Amino acid sequence: MDARVVDKSKLPSRYVTEGPERAPHRSYLYAMGLTREQIHQPLVGVASCWNEAAPCNIALMRQAQAVKKGVAAANGTPREFCTITVTDGIAMGHQGMKSSLVSREVIADSVELTMRGHCYDALVGLAGCDKSLPGMMMAMLRLNVPSIFIYGGSILPGSFRGQPVTVQDLFEAVGQHSVGAMSDEDLDELETVACPSAGACGAQFTANTMATVSEAIGLALPYSAGAPAPYEIRDRFCMLAGEMVMELVSRNLRPRDIVTRKALENAATVVAATGGSTNGALHLPAMAHEAGIKFDLFDVAEIFKRTPYIADLKPGGRYVAKDMFEAGGIPLLMKTLLDEGFLHGDCMTVTGRTIAENLASVKWNDKQDVVRRASDPITKTGGVVGLKGNLAPEGAIVKVAGMSQDKLTFKGPARCFDTEEAAFEAVSKRTYKEGEVLVIRYEGPKGGPGMREMLSTTAALYGQGMGDKVALITDGRFSGATRGFCIGHVGPEAAVGGPIALLRDGDMIEIDAIRGILNVALSDVELAERKKDWTPPKSGYGSGTLWKYAQTVGPAVSGAVTHPGAQGESQVYADI
Repeated sequence: MDARVVDKSKLPSRYVTEGPERAPHRSYLYAMGLTREQIHQPLVGVASCWNEAAPCNIALMRQAQAVKKGVAAANGTPREFCTITVTDGIAMGHQGMKSSLVSREVIADSVELTMRGHCYDALVGLAGCDKSLPGMMMAMLRLNVPSIFIYGGSILPGSFRGQPVTVQDLFEAVGQHSVGAMSDEDLDELETVACPSAGACGAQFTANTMATVSEAIGLALPYSAGAPAPYEIRDRFCMLAGEMVMELVSRNLRPRDIVTRKALENAATVVAATGGSTNGALHLPAMAHEAGIKFDLFDVAEIFKRTPYIADLKPGGRYVAKDMFEAGGIPLLMKTLLDEGFLHGDCMTVTGRTIAENLASVKWNDKQDVVRRASDPITKTGGVVGLKGNLAPEGAIVKVAGMSQDKLTFKGPARCFDTEEAAFEAVSKRTYKEGEVLVIRYEGPKGGPGMREMLSTTAALYGQGMGDKVALITDGRFSGATRGFCIGHVGPEAAVGGPIALLRDGDMIEIDAIRGILNVALSDVELAERKKDWTPPKSGYGSGTLWKYAQTVGPAVSGAVTHPGAQGESQVYADI
């Protein structure tokens, strides 16, 4: 692709490449082998979350090289750099999970600082695991330079004695093992085959949910988010992204031109339609915050309420991301949603065309059953539901994809735990009772700190066959792999004295995912009396990143953000 001539005098990189006073700066660029022509072309940051922590990220460095070829082919100068990732599968079930959500902010902050410090003109961001996807897209919106997002791709499914498996099966196997339903030998064998390739968790967990969002919101190229990590077509998408970002530079088409209120509504729609991770309701408000748009948990929940659930994806369904890509990809899903009036077709995308224009040639595939037509859904309302009540004045969220209608209400006595570890111990030792509502508190954004996911506990419950016999509520989060009646993001969180902090064992809790209710059978007067006797527990984190995060983080209802966002700006980076 031949990019148009770009006026460098209006780009950030002029501060490091243009004029006699920048001779010292240019000398560093010559030292790295750049030519005069390359120095005076637009400088494009190619940011990757590559690391050797987990398979989600291991292919990103290779894909970044393809992006760089595309940038260079379109008369741009790519500058590669890496940022961190905390991979949830490794961090899950111990203190390491406190770092997960915090990493989203560090990723956005570090990409911002690298771009600002070196005055790059555009950004192609590659991410592989859960928080790295919203973190990278948040950086794009914050900087507002022409940007394209690239997902590293999903893992291929494993095979256990002829049956397809994912890491979800392994977490649930721990619960089966704890009650003697799986042998040591079977567990050992399963762990060796569950994850057979590079790529992020294959089902519609958080990574694939946010990858689906990246296409629906317009920041990723069509089809690019669905291709599994090992597929060679990923390199073609990456090279094309490098070329296309130079076209965006020439047109000055920026992320905030793309991510509008309507685009955010489109993103929430695909989360619900795919039975995606409840974390989508945390990350979309955070992305909106970077663009200066008010779009909180309740806005997301309203869209969830009216969106049909149409993609039969794990953990609630039968298929994984590879299957949906081969059936027609995310565009197939979006096409039927658009045709039935659930998407805004006039939203701009990084192709330079609208959603409707991108989907104009997409044909329905009758030979697949991964995605249903929106006119013939699995269920008429979305796979994710928002809740509110006297136990959650700031809202809560629950995934109901795959749950039968008669299982969408629950009433039972509270069993309170002040840490995930305490709850997991009770589950492991089977000291809880059928019919109880397990309450895990002081695990919110501020109280954790870090708002841990509770997959180890929920998967163990499911593995014990108790997934529909108890409910679980928390001011923390759940993994996209969680299934069963598990309510997260309860706000206000316990650490700030929210009602969840005031619960006592035996208090009767009512959950109704049909009407969107989360209540405790206590009067306002009783809650107020208990509040008088409540004191916040002392945090074990008195310094370091987790302490710093706890001082600045806001509530889950607004995305657990740590700064004022675009509303607090006087000048955006792209216009320096």
